[in-house]
Amino acid sequence: MALEARGLYKSFGGVLAIADVSFSVREGSLTAAIGPNGAGKTTLFNLVTNLYPPDAGSASCFGIDLTGHPPDTVAALGLVRTFQTARAFPGMTVLENVLVGAHLRVRARAWQQALWLRAVRDEERAIRRQAEALLEVVGLADRRDDSAISLPLGAQKLLEVIRALMARPRLLLLDEPAAGLNDVETAELARLLLAVRAAGVTLMVVEHNMSLVMGIADDIIVLDLGRVIATGPPAAVQVNPRVIEAYLGREAETA
Repeated sequence: MALEARGLYKSFGGVLAIADVSFSVREGSLTAAIGPNGAGKTTLFNLVTNLYPPDAGSASCFGIDLTGHPPDTVAALGLVRTFQTARAFPGMTVLENVLVGAHLRVRARAWQQALWLRAVRDEERAIRRQAEALLEVVGLADRRDDSAISLPLGAQKLLEVIRALMARPRLLLLDEPAAGLNDVETAELARLLLAVRAAGVTLMVVEHNMSLVMGIADDIIVLDLGRVIATGPPAAVQVNPRVIEAYLGREAETA
């Protein structure tokens, strides 16, 4: 399994946010975590990446126990994540923001970089080519030299996704990647995620866009009030009475 969680618990100020959550993500799959606001989806990401330590339970990534590893070590193991709010680095161009994502995979040591050895030059050229190719995929190539913070919100969200991909993750966790995207940008995101999965990267996505989720997910995990209430393929989740009541039904009532 790419990711396994066992009996995770987390509370904040006496309020239980995650309660006995266990699930698994198949290697090579695209798994979506859905649920109403406050269901615990982002907290779950924070626990498995050790941004927050769990009160109880554990998580493992490709068989490696993540307990006690700081977030940077978790990322170095191949588990990379994005956040709900787009985080473009100010004072840097769009291309430079993408290149930042490659820092985990740069092999050249400091003295080699200082001497500007051929191997360093070749590595940097290859990384730049990949960054420019990803910008092309999401339609931002013509803005590579613009300030990243000048991009509209939707474009900044796409920028964050491809920056994470520059780290060459084995498992990529995306927290609401479609938030703020228009229909065209959402379609671009869907194509990108399917291409990433086809390239062998395992994906787990927290998302509220049900059309996107049902169209691209292999498996779905449904949370409500900090607990897993259903798991399975999209077709099964859509007709699950508990899911309809807890999430899909509420969404329909407020539409």
